[in-house]
Amino acid sequence: MAFYELRQYKVWPGKMDEWVNFMEKEIIPFQISKGMVITGSFRGEKDDTTYIWLRRFEDEKSREKLYKDVYESDHWKNTIAQHIPDLLDRDGMIITRIVPTLKSTSQ
Repeated sequence: MAFYELRQYKVWPGKMDEWVNFMEKEIIPFQISKGMVITGSFRGEKDDTTYIWLRRFEDEKSREKLYKDVYESDHWKNTIAQHIPDLLDRDGMIITRIVPTLKSTSQ
């Protein structure tokens, strides 16, 4: 059964524009190139430290493969990962797995 990851991040104060730019120009295109399905990317309307994005997985086996393809790649380790601590409070991350209800348009 397909499921989503709701990923909520706390961006360091004053870093939101830089984070969104990094997500949209580097992280999202890279993850999509590896097969990741990203269904949404959002910033807080009034809270400039809140960033949320959604990823969809067909099943646990495909999630495991995509995680490996992305997070164990040289590009992630050598290019992307080094910038994240400057932009995000990693202790403020909340990652929740969610499944669509029967009437959801997100099946």
